[in-house]
Amino acid sequence: MELTIRENPNTMSAEQIRATLPHRYPFLLIDTVEDYEPGKWAICHKNVSNAEPVFSGHFPEYPIFPGVLQLEALAQCGAIALLSLPENKGKLPLFGGVKNARFKKPVLPGDIVELSCQLIRQHGPLGIAEAKATVKGKTVCVAELSFAIIEK
Repeated sequence: MELTIRENPNTMSAEQIRATLPHRYPFLLIDTVEDYEPGKWAICHKNVSNAEPVFSGHFPEYPIFPGVLQLEALAQCGAIALLSLPENKGKLPLFGGVKNARFKKPVLPGDIVELSCQLIRQHGPLGIAEAKATVKGKTVCVAELSFAIIEK
């Protein structure tokens, strides 16, 4: 899966991200939306700060951004693509499962993680997405994510 930012990308401001995703601090993990095609794919960024609350315990002497939060950030990236469809506005995206997750390199404070998520199948409110996270062009995480879109 190789997604690239188009010449005239769809972007979202921080306010638009908050209006689209139901997540809030400290669990809103998307900092920028670089490009997306509603219902199909999204490319987002997560800026990993040394001030992240998780680093007080994971691990204080060698902070590593947890794999489970990388997966959540990837799922939120996919949710941008899903929830940008008019018919999904105001709905709640839920994790259905994770398959074939692989963590290739640690994500550290100061890293800017590029997140890409492409929806590959959807049947009604259920679907599957391919997701990939990179830092400086190097893959740090890949996974297949399943999801459900429900009414709040």
